[in-house]
Amino acid sequence: MTTATDKETLGFQTEAKQLLQLMIHSLYSNKEIFLRELISNASDAADKLRFEALADGSLYENDPDLKITITFDQDAKTITVADNGIGMSKEDVISHLGTIAKSGTAEFLGKLSGDQKKDSQLIGQFGVGFYSAFIVADRVEVLTRRAGLSTAEGVHWESEGEAEFSVESAEKADRGTTIILHLREDSADFADNWRIRSVVKKYSDHIAIPVLMEKQPTPEYDEEGKEKPVDKASAPEFEAVNDATALWTRSRSDVTEEEYKEFYKHVSHDFEEPLSWSHNKVEGKLEYNSLLYVPKKAPFDMWNREANRGLKLYVQRTFIMDDAEQFLPMYLRFIKGVVDSNDLSLNVSREILQQDPAVESMKSALTKRVLDMLSKMAKNDAEKYQSFWDQFGQVLKEGPAEDFTNKEKVAKLLRFASTYTNTGVQNNSLEDYVSRMKEGQDKIYYVAAENFTTGSNSPHLEVFRKKDIEVLVFYDRIDEWLMGHMMDFDGKQFQDVGKGELNLGDLEGEADKKEKEKLESENKDLVERVKNVLGERIESVRVTNRLTNSPACLVVGEDDMGAQMRRIMEQAGQPMPESKPILELNPEHLLVKKLDQESDEDRFADLVDILFDQSTLAEGGQLDDPAAYVHRLNKLILDLSQ
Repeated sequence: MTTATDKETLGFQTEAKQLLQLMIHSLYSNKEIFLRELISNASDAADKLRFEALADGSLYENDPDLKITITFDQDAKTITVADNGIGMSKEDVISHLGTIAKSGTAEFLGKLSGDQKKDSQLIGQFGVGFYSAFIVADRVEVLTRRAGLSTAEGVHWESEGEAEFSVESAEKADRGTTIILHLREDSADFADNWRIRSVVKKYSDHIAIPVLMEKQPTPEYDEEGKEKPVDKASAPEFEAVNDATALWTRSRSDVTEEEYKEFYKHVSHDFEEPLSWSHNKVEGKLEYNSLLYVPKKAPFDMWNREANRGLKLYVQRTFIMDDAEQFLPMYLRFIKGVVDSNDLSLNVSREILQQDPAVESMKSALTKRVLDMLSKMAKNDAEKYQSFWDQFGQVLKEGPAEDFTNKEKVAKLLRFASTYTNTGVQNNSLEDYVSRMKEGQDKIYYVAAENFTTGSNSPHLEVFRKKDIEVLVFYDRIDEWLMGHMMDFDGKQFQDVGKGELNLGDLEGEADKKEKEKLESENKDLVERVKNVLGERIESVRVTNRLTNSPACLVVGEDDMGAQMRRIMEQAGQPMPESKPILELNPEHLLVKKLDQESDEDRFADLVDILFDQSTLAEGGQLDDPAAYVHRLNKLILDLSQ
């Protein structure tokens, strides 16, 4: 019974129609997932009721047996999914069913490629849930009432998946949500008993509450062997069609690989299968079950620090919260799964959780579990680990700064590009680097740049190429920040090749040292002349031992911030203290020799300025006055051509 006077017709947000149409077409080949999503949502509603009822038992309304009921009508071509969970108020309905993917629909749509397979994967990452109903239905009705509200405060929602939906008040005797799907002609085959049962068993057998369907009567026969007619007037009998046991509480040997994969999809609302998982039961001082998953694809909001994250928390199989972020550190925020403990109080609040020693102990154990899972993957399946790294590597790089206890363990999982492989692919571990170090090498060398090409072609690497010394190429924005928290690995210090005076230690022979001293002595006057031209723009000028092909390069002081990190901070609007670079000259280069012989002081100054600007460009920097550089270069070209 609805009240027409308060009926409202409202519009979805702008991009909703596009999203709904995309879902209908992109997921066409996997229609049956709509039922999984609706059952998962109903299961979540039951969990939330259990949690709220801990504080207010009256919410059960004399109906404590939580269940999901599925019925169908072949003639009317409808499927009905009903639950007696928490339900929704009118405000909830408008907020949740009237706003599709409200955290970033425009961003989502901007990533669409037009490729059905890729787009369907993206949809899975986005988590659209309820709206998957429109894959099979051309009209969807929702009748709902929140637990604790009066029967007159029910809500009727309806939409055809276009630009609008209607919402009005309705009488609803029992709490919870009923969803009626009016099937499209090409999806009418879903209104079938055995079809629905098979889909429930396939996708939702692990749901911890029973999924009920009408029990099919056993045919009875008369004396002549003819089937007796079924008494349609009698009340239908319902039976559970799923196992209805919490999967994470079962023994690992009793759970199939397919069940693990389907449970992941339930927990994460992801259409993709997980990359890996770890299922463990811990007994002893602390008792808990955990089931942790590594997704295949990064979620679209991974870099949104305000986004929901964390594990589903249960206490004695009672749902407590959806996003229990206290059980894993921030750098493992991509992990999905469930943790169920018998050792946490049922009146747990977020504040208590944060201070509970049991939680800290579980966090430590679960973190170790995830890192062990990743270590095992890296050791046994390099290809799979590489696919993980490509998706989540930058997040994992936050680990050494955030988690001092597991710093070494995380460091072994890190991957970087290197001059050894000479590609931009980050597939070199620090252990690999150390194993390839030259005899007498005591440092791990790296260069930081805007991208791999700039880094690998940096003039700072010339002497390393000459001596065949491997250098790691950092081009992720987080890399230099990471180095501020990870000074060494396996007893070997990290060294930025663009910082301070280059000291190759035992890799530099006595002949090299004597040659450098000789060059410094012979070029004292040149160094002084160059310094006078550049004046306050530089800290100092010196003869280099790191260049073989380039005439000059810029380096920063040993204790100063790296040039790339400084650029990132400035781009972010962060005010930076003044820092002057050091110009290093290669006196063996013909251009520098030409410079030394130049008697015309004006031309000498122009040449010095050009060298300085070229050095800035070579290390990925930007010129303060590009026009002046072009002018000086053109002038020099004209002079040389005469």
